Amino acid sequence: MTRVFISDCEGPISKNDNALEVTTHFVPHGKRIFTTISKYDDILADLIRRLDYRAGGTLMLILPFLKAYGVTDRLIREFSHDNLTLIPEARRTMTNIKNNMPTYIVSTSYEQYIQAVCKAIGFPLENTYSTKLSLDKYHIDSGEKAQLKKACGEISKMQIPDIPIGASSLAELSAKTQSVVERLDQIFWRVIQKMKIGRIYSDIEPIGGIGKAEAVRDVTRRVSTTLEEVMYVGDSITDEDALKLVKKHNGLAVSFNGNRYAVKNADIAVMSQDSQVTDVIAEIFLCSGKTQTLNLVSNWSRRTLELALIRDVVKKRFLNMHPRNLPKTRIVTNENMENLIKESSKFRNKVRGDTVGRLG
Repeated sequence: MTRVFISDCEGPISKNDNALEVTTHFVPHGKRIFTTISKYDDILADLIRRLDYRAGGTLMLILPFLKAYGVTDRLIREFSHDNLTLIPEARRTMTNIKNNMPTYIVSTSYEQYIQAVCKAIGFPLENTYSTKLSLDKYHIDSGEKAQLKKACGEISKMQIPDIPIGASSLAELSAKTQSVVERLDQIFWRVIQKMKIGRIYSDIEPIGGIGKAEAVRDVTRRVSTTLEEVMYVGDSITDEDALKLVKKHNGLAVSFNGNRYAVKNADIAVMSQDSQVTDVIAEIFLCSGKTQTLNLVSNWSRRTLELALIRDVVKKRFLNMHPRNLPKTRIVTNENMENLIKESSKFRNKVRGDTVGRLG
């Protein structure tokens, strides 16, 4: 069977949260609005588990607001290109892996952003899955535009929903957060969805949550392999279902600077400023399979890496880049999971900034 490498984009390959950055740039108080809606997204996907809703739906929910403030496909494309920030060594890592095994990117990001990433790292666009978007085909009249801008103003003044660690239902959230959720329900599903622009909610299907798991299954069909031969790298709630799927079928699930949702569903938690460690783990997985990869990570040291079945060019570059301390890699167990979640989340904030790091 053919071994396959599949990675999320934002986090393992780039530092951006493109949709957050687009909203922040084009919408007044956009950062706070996006953060509030993102926490609402987490609640819908993880606590309420709304049947017709996928993790990553924030990218759908904000679209009428972007349209109200004059955002076009061209503006998203240009902004994505001009503001792209890659994880150090991402281009080399993805090129090395792509040259050795079938390699795919599965991302919740808008396709305009993925196009910019592919151009920057020399990656084939046909080997990507992302959220298809054409804002230009939607018309919005002045009345709806005014309503949406008013809703933006209201959301910008809301208390950002707080999700306590370990919460498993809406009832466990504070009364204030429950009130915010109730009002956002009204805004999105009783007001915006009934507008003409509201049809965007039925047209746009973000590739997040179960959508990423479906994309992983599609990749295995494309290359005629099984889930056991898949290495999947993710970092957030949108990767939860894909990581679960791969891990359940004995593939290799890797959290790269992941938050709680990624770490708890991964075999390996990686904390690194650069992507070279991904190249190393992918090489071991390709040459020796999951068991040997886990064995190496369990005994992670310079000496172990020097003896590992990895191409010398990758090995030497990695060890030379980290002459003192290797990036942290840990096997995730029930015993160390909570500590790893805290450690990885803290490192995630350091690499990507507090605002992005704290998003689900």
